[in-house]
Amino acid sequence: MSLPTSLDINPQRRRLLKVAAASVAAGAGGTLAFPALAQAKPFAGVKLRGAAYQHGFFNILRKYIPEFEQQTGMTVDLQLSAFPVYNQQADLELSSGGNSWDFCNVTFILAARWVAAGLLANLSDFTADRKLTPASWNPDDFVKGAQLPYQDKAGKNFGFAWEGGAMLMGISRMDLMKKRGVQPPATFDELMKAAEAIHGQEGVTGFVSSNLHHWFLPPYVQGFGGDLFVNPPSDIKPALDSAASVAATDFYCKLLSKYSPQGVLGYTEDQARSALIGGRSNIFIHSSSWVSAMLTSPDSKVKDTALVTRMPAGPKGDFPASNSQGLGIPKNAKNKEAAWEFIKWTLSPELTARIVKDTGHPSICRRSVIESAEYKRINTINGQDLGKLYLEVLEQPGKTKNYMAYRTVKEFPLVGDVVNKAVERVVSGQVPAAESMKQAQEQALSSLRRAGVKV
Repeated sequence: MSLPTSLDINPQRRRLLKVAAASVAAGAGGTLAFPALAQAKPFAGVKLRGAAYQHGFFNILRKYIPEFEQQTGMTVDLQLSAFPVYNQQADLELSSGGNSWDFCNVTFILAARWVAAGLLANLSDFTADRKLTPASWNPDDFVKGAQLPYQDKAGKNFGFAWEGGAMLMGISRMDLMKKRGVQPPATFDELMKAAEAIHGQEGVTGFVSSNLHHWFLPPYVQGFGGDLFVNPPSDIKPALDSAASVAATDFYCKLLSKYSPQGVLGYTEDQARSALIGGRSNIFIHSSSWVSAMLTSPDSKVKDTALVTRMPAGPKGDFPASNSQGLGIPKNAKNKEAAWEFIKWTLSPELTARIVKDTGHPSICRRSVIESAEYKRINTINGQDLGKLYLEVLEQPGKTKNYMAYRTVKEFPLVGDVVNKAVERVVSGQVPAAESMKQAQEQALSSLRRAGVKV
């Protein structure tokens, strides 16, 4: 496949890139030197500008960027801002056709909108051209479940995942569980019974969560046989007042109102994590990096009693949430060639493996690295293979129907806000679940119609 004219480069530069790519393949696992690039520096003088949100991965990456600059001759200006601030900036930059960024984070909840609107460059053109990308880079190595949000209907990639989130269950006080004769819950029914059995024992609450209910509630809705939309992404009429949605809301809100700390409605993720690793709350179901802190954080008081395992399944199936974040190139970027060199380097199997080895950073999306002996060694803690659990959940939406499609619907943020308010009404005792979800359905429809969506 040939690249569009706007991406063409002269034969001399193509030859240099080809030689450099070959040197990457030959030097896998080493220091990621690019001899040809280091000598010729085909991008000398290029100032690459990119933006993303504040995340530990980018703090790690910044330590390696000087190597990339030395190897290529370009400089990298990576701007980081708070998650909501970045999303507002990125939406405006891309939708207005701006060209001030050469690469950017492709935010999970906004990816479908950006891809459908044609705001991002097609990265499959780059990966298919052997003069630009060696076969060893292998785009199919990215876990399919993590890549789905960045692909169009034809399977073309408009971003590549650098971060994966897999919903797991963290249990902080297995000592109390054993004392009460309670096994780690495998079903929703067992989850409620476990929360009840432990709640109040030695001052520990049975459950804890944070105020991101649009992330926590959907797996329960799906576990009861429903979804947030009728059939996402094709039919995005909200389904918040369905029997499954009502049952899930009632279930989840009971965990919050009866078995969680007082004031849980105002809990941030950090507060919920603190309650878990401090042993004040027994069960927290969230992305792996949040719950595995019980085993890895120096502040954890429950390292010897903690267990990380799969989220319980509902009566209609097992649907643990997963997400990812990607790197992409704006359609109107000035330096697409250079931007691809940076993304290719950042997400190469060699640098990914090196970051895992150097820092222990676990939430990567290359299957070959996740399944490596080194990754398993680093991420097996107290006999618990966290990498295996992480991969199981991350790849699950790619195995059959993509049950995470609801979250890639471009209108999801509008419905997510409504879901948050619906949960708050129930937990605070204002209205029962059925009434609250009926209100939520009406509010969601109204919000979508105001946004110009036909539902």
